[in-house]
Amino acid sequence: MIGRRPQHRIVDVHAHLGPYSLFFIPESDAASMVAVMDLTGTDVTVLSANRAIQQDAHLGNSQSLAAVDAYPDRIAAYAVINPWQDPERELERLAGDERFVGIKVHPTLHRYPVTGARYAAVWEFAESTGCPVLSHSEHQSPYDAPVLFQTVAERYPGTSVVLGHAGITPPGVDEAIAAARRYESLWLEVCGSHMTGPLIRSMVDQVGSGRVLFGSDFPFIDQRMSLGRVVCAPLEESQRQDVLSGNARKLFRWRPLPGERGVGNE
Repeated sequence: MIGRRPQHRIVDVHAHLGPYSLFFIPESDAASMVAVMDLTGTDVTVLSANRAIQQDAHLGNSQSLAAVDAYPDRIAAYAVINPWQDPERELERLAGDERFVGIKVHPTLHRYPVTGARYAAVWEFAESTGCPVLSHSEHQSPYDAPVLFQTVAERYPGTSVVLGHAGITPPGVDEAIAAARRYESLWLEVCGSHMTGPLIRSMVDQVGSGRVLFGSDFPFIDQRMSLGRVVCAPLEESQRQDVLSGNARKLFRWRPLPGERGVGNE
């Protein structure tokens, strides 16, 4: 119904900004994204720039910060760490700039495994600070299959690692669930073209509602579509609210999200 007020608080923990080199994405600028957030009732979206993930981590991270500056109450930024592009420099930048609230890595796109030595500084930083890390995860990928994150969790038990897409495909979701059941430091995020309400329910049933997060992959996937999967999933309302925003506000404790700054976190 037009004009209906959203019934839930919403935090989107997986979104992107700007053009993508492999295909056209309409309305990928910050203003257009915030306009959609107004329609969906989304309080905050945490994003990383496509430029940072693809061509130039440093320049793309600057673009993310510009979006934060334009909409400081609505947008938060991940610092993309590319293992081939001076990761230590970007980690130092992240440490010194409070506009970054987390780290984003994309091992499949960067063709480097999460268990490799070039990522060690990322996991060490995350463990020592409490900075959350969102990683792409993909079933049967030699770089970021969900099972590989079990090694990360064993080596760095103090990290909080979000498995973006939760493995992408239904078999990948099963694999991600199995990993998260073994290690409490692993969180599951629900965006993806193969995602369904029953798969989200399976995550909640097997891992618990406290480590499942809403993400949209916006604007690759329309935020409205991704949100509908959670809103219509067969969940109890308390579980749905955990997924839509409660868990995100617990996860981002190192540097709280907009709306939480200056407020104590339990």
